[in-house]
Order: sequence, then C-alpha cells, then structure tokens
Amino acid sequence: MNNQIQIKQGRIIDPANQIDHIGSVYIADGKIVSVTHEPLGFKPDIVINADNQIVCPGFIDLSTRLREPGQSRKATFKSETLAAASAGITTMCLQPDTKPVIDTPAVVELINELADKARYPQIYPIAALTRSLEGTELSSMLSLKEAGCIAVGNANQPVRNLLILRRAMEYAASHDLLLMFRSNDYWLGNNGCAHEGVFATRYGLPSIPEAAETIALAQCLELAELTGCRVHFGQLSCKRSVIKIHQAKKYGLNVSADVAAHQLHLTENDIAPFDSAYHVLPPLRTEADKQYLRQGLAGGTLDSICSDHQPHDIDAKLGAFPETEPGISSLETLLPLMLKLVTQHAITLEQGIALLSQNPAQILRLKSGALTPGLSADVCIFDAELEWQVNSENWLSRGINTPFWGQTMKGRVTHTLQSGKIIFQLETSAAHSSHRLWMAN
Repeated sequence: MNNQIQIKQGRIIDPANQIDHIGSVYIADGKIVSVTHEPLGFKPDIVINADNQIVCPGFIDLSTRLREPGQSRKATFKSETLAAASAGITTMCLQPDTKPVIDTPAVVELINELADKARYPQIYPIAALTRSLEGTELSSMLSLKEAGCIAVGNANQPVRNLLILRRAMEYAASHDLLLMFRSNDYWLGNNGCAHEGVFATRYGLPSIPEAAETIALAQCLELAELTGCRVHFGQLSCKRSVIKIHQAKKYGLNVSADVAAHQLHLTENDIAPFDSAYHVLPPLRTEADKQYLRQGLAGGTLDSICSDHQPHDIDAKLGAFPETEPGISSLETLLPLMLKLVTQHAITLEQGIALLSQNPAQILRLKSGALTPGLSADVCIFDAELEWQVNSENWLSRGINTPFWGQTMKGRVTHTLQSGKIIFQLETSAAHSSHRLWMAN
C-alpha cells in the first residue's frame, strides 16, 4: 500500500497548470491528490520539508542509453536508474541500439523485465525503425507498439535511401506512431568526429559539416509533409536546423525537436585537444550555433532538453580522438546545466522545468509531466543553490565519461518520487560537505 505523503513549504512550479507559489503537494495511492489545498481528513504518513526548495514534476528524458541489454560492462539498468533517480528523472526513453536491437517484442519484454528488476518501471523503449537498424527492411512496428514501444527510430544508423524512409514513415503514420529522428546524413558525415571548423582543421581531425544535419533534416521534413507522420527531431546542434524547424512549425507541420544539454554550454572552442570526453555526435559546433539553440528554446522552436546519456567504460574513450566512441555520461548534469541557462538569462526557470517535464510528456502523449490531481505522482524536489562537485564521491552512473569531471555544479535534487514512491533521497550532514545517497527498495 502506498503511503500518504505531504511535501510542504516548497516553491511549487508546475508549468502545465501555471502554478508558481509556496505551498504543499498532497499524494496518496501513488497519485497527486491536491496542490496547495489540504484534502479533508488527510493524514500524511510521510512529511517532506521542502523549505527553500523547488517542487516540480519529475523529469522526462527523451534520449538515453543504459547499456543493457548487451553491454553491461559499461553500465546496467541498476546503476543508471539510480543515477537517473538522483537527477530527478522519473521517465526515460531508451534508444533502440541495444544488443540485441529493439526490433522484436521479445527484446521489449526483456527490457521491461530489467526495468522491473531495477524497480524503475518508467523506461519506454523506442522501437527500431528498420530490422537490426540496418536501414533496409522495415521492422514490425505495429507489434512493437503493442509490446509497449513509445515511438520508432533508427538511433544513429542511416536509412539506406529515401524510399525506405518514406515507406517507414507511411507505416508509422498509419499506426499513429511517433518517429524519433536523428538528423545526420551518414555519407556526408564521412565518419567524422568533430565539427567542420577551426578545431578540426587545427588538429587534422575528420570532420562533419553542419550540412550533414540540415540536409537530412530537410529531407525528413519534406517526407513528413508527404506522409503525415509525426516526427520528433532529436539532438539538434546547429543554427540552420533551428531555422528549418521554425519554418516547418510556422507552416503547420506536426513536428517537435530537442537538444542535448551539453550542446547548450559547450562549443568546438571548449574542446581540450585530444580529450575524448568531448567526442560527441552530433559534434560540438560554433558559438553562434550554441546561441541560436538557446534562442530556439527560449522562443519555443525547440521543445525539450534531453541528456542524450551515453555511459562508456574507460576502454571506449582510450586512444586517438577519432578512434574513441562518441557520447557523454550525462544524466546527473541535466538539472545543473538547465539551471545554468536560467542564471545566464537564456531561459526562465519555469521554461526550464517545462522543457524537462511538460513538453516531453506532450511529445510522447504521456499523462504525466504535471502536478495535476489524479495523475501519477512523479515529483522532483531540488535545491537550486546547493553546490556539489562532479567526482567519484557524488557520481552514481557507471560511466565517468563527462567533460564536466571535477567541476563544481549548482543545483542538486534532494528527493525524487515515482508514482508516489520515494526512489531517491539526498541526506546532508550538518557540515553539508558529505552527502549520503540512497535509493528506496
């Protein structure tokens, strides 16, 4: 039986219901019962004092890799769901490039079992658009949807030609499936590892032009108009992509887009020479691109911020920059990087919370991302002023591949509730220099 919980004296920010005030949130049977007004006869079993903290909907991450099934040497559901819980993330979308690929209901069943074992049920698989992600033969999208997949996508793998992509989008549209599309022309990208700009030229690195993203984006937009498919463009990285999404929305296309948090703070100028922690796809681009991505968020052209979490073991990041595997372990830096945008006046706090909760819920058509009475009680409580260092004492993900290692971050989650169950709590000592982390069973 679920406990009755009162979260009191917090600053409640719920963009979906346009709430921003000090008060209490009341939870019973795993659901939100009331916000601000105490229900008649409510007797809390647990009281959480959220004084001087923000209380908001739990975060929804549109792009994660947990490395299971298939690569448990890098990370596991157990390690990464704990990292997610510590970051206020209550729902995650799992990219289809697991091993085996998410292209049969049996793999979806395996993922659900892993999620249940980790006691973190809200992991939604993205089905492979094509069999084995090989880009040639369509997957059984309907059976994958029926098995519990929330969308379809081809991860970072190319679809071999536009006719196959068209047929896939027609199939997805006929079953009202969302296509999550990573815009990257594989052939133009030419196995590059850095933006085609100053840094790549200086160090002689194989590079990826922004046209690899914008051409693939433009082609998919044309097919979205032709097929009527709902498309979400994941992890955009450049100015011209933002312009194209803005135009598409202006003319009524049913599209949305997100950006990975690190793209909003880092550019090619930040890359430490030969440091593979900065090796990401899409690559870190220019200062102008970064500023335009921020403007795209502030103006509503871009709908969400994701972590694009990709934990790696040490071996994957050893060797010459182009030979290392791309990706950042990024669940735990999602909130502080969003808050940094707020302190830099790129977005408001309410916008930032909406970009991590309300908006992704709308994209996925989930009944969550809000503190509406009757909805599942997915709640994040965080201290926006609490400073912490990215180090082995505080870090929970098995992947330590982050360019922010050793840096001091501002903003820390103190409690995470998933369906009314406390799945994470941060306990601070009087000296508040040491933190004890635990995840509820």
